[in-house]
Amino acid sequence: MFLSAASADAARDMVLVPPGNRFSEQPAVPSASALRAKAFATTYEEKYQKILTVLRQDKSLMQQIRKAAQAYGIDPMHIVGALVGEHTYNITIVDRVQSYYVKALAYSKADFSFSYKGVSVQSFVKKPEFARCDALTASNDLWECRDEVWDENFRGRTIDDVSYENLTFQRAFFQPFYAGQTFGLGQISPLTALEVTDLVHATSGLPKLSPDDPQAIYRDIMDPSRSVLYIAAIIKDAIDAYRDQGFDISGNPGLTATLYNVGQPRRRALALRQDADRPGGRKLPEENYYGWLVNDKLPELRGLLNGS
Repeated sequence: MFLSAASADAARDMVLVPPGNRFSEQPAVPSASALRAKAFATTYEEKYQKILTVLRQDKSLMQQIRKAAQAYGIDPMHIVGALVGEHTYNITIVDRVQSYYVKALAYSKADFSFSYKGVSVQSFVKKPEFARCDALTASNDLWECRDEVWDENFRGRTIDDVSYENLTFQRAFFQPFYAGQTFGLGQISPLTALEVTDLVHATSGLPKLSPDDPQAIYRDIMDPSRSVLYIAAIIKDAIDAYRDQGFDISGNPGLTATLYNVGQPRRRALALRQDADRPGGRKLPEENYYGWLVNDKLPELRGLLNGS
């Protein structure tokens, strides 16, 4: 399923997805997000204003955002939108971005690995169910294929007397700490970093990541100067995945923010293509609650890039 060929008409019939939201009202925010806000005695509006303040005051960070966007050929608003959505609905931004450097050093010295029930992810993906992924050489194709194989063959099932919990591939293998499954300024998961490591290496020259060296993965996703590059790569990767299926979403920061939030861009782009090809099917991608906010606040967010 994962590597089904793009529609034969995809390149010929490229759909330019218009800016703005498809929904007139914001889709429901998950209860987990509300519980996080309540636990820290804050509100979405307070969290939104805090990330805006950090972006407005940290000139160095904004310059890094602009440079990363230029390197990856995307509008810097996509990076701003991802950060705003993440820090409004998930974690709350720290007062000083430099604090993430200190945390990066701590993780780089920790002793941990990526495993599930005592089996390393490197060993697990050698199971025969993953054979269809073995021919894939690009990191984004390879790891997203493995993610899908997990969902189809292991998640929530009992195989050879081993009971696999109803967890995502990311949560099962790439959450070695209790603090959470995403980290740093961009709240990037180790699995997502592995998916875009080829793109980051080719564009920014950073060494390729491997689950054999988890400390290097955490260094890159915790260090703000590197994290910004991964954010840009994740967004670029999502835009390319949708373009491969005939949808140009590069002019809609709310959609790229949505994909930054939910992940699995190839799977979602293919599902949209198949739906669009059916009579009466959905013809355009839709934003979730996270991306809806970004599009709704776009004039104000544009002001950050203009220095206002």
